[in-house]
Amino acid sequence: MLRKTALEPSNWIDEFIRNCPGATGLLMRRVWWRRQLAALGEYGHFGIGTLIVGGRNISIGNNFALMRNSSLYAENGKLQIGDRVSVNSNVSIDACDNGRIIIGDDVLIGPNVVLRASDHEFGALDKPINQQAHTGGSIILEDDVWLAANVVVVSNVTIAAHSIVAAGAVVTHDVESGVVVGGVPARVISRRK
Repeated sequence: MLRKTALEPSNWIDEFIRNCPGATGLLMRRVWWRRQLAALGEYGHFGIGTLIVGGRNISIGNNFALMRNSSLYAENGKLQIGDRVSVNSNVSIDACDNGRIIIGDDVLIGPNVVLRASDHEFGALDKPINQQAHTGGSIILEDDVWLAANVVVVSNVTIAAHSIVAAGAVVTHDVESGVVVGGVPARVISRRK
């Protein structure tokens, strides 16, 4: 209890900075997250309402944009983001629970995308799922990948360079380089020229 109480001032500051509007808010978030993250390159844009948990396990390259109400999680996990990555609004990138997410350079992530690198255990029928452990996995987005709106990427998936995932797709298997995939589960619908 004492430890939780000792963390409250930091949580109050975090909440205030996360929700501070305007150019002042942008500047405050950049300064705040630079101190909280393992690494943050030149020019990081963090929109209002952005949430970061497990910052010491998160490394971000240059020219990064995280838009309004998006979240990065790496508590007991690892999240590595390259250069010139843009993450739109309401996105959840979750490497918690021994997960690992690596995002390459020049990646675009559309609104409402979910990346989750670990899964719930569910094998024991005599124990509720929420009381079972997690299995850590990994998600890799190579360079020049575009995830359109409302995409879901599950654990243990690699999306190879120059690929596009169409809106609303659920990616459950590796995606080869230079293709466009769509559907549930995602499958190749065309090839980039």
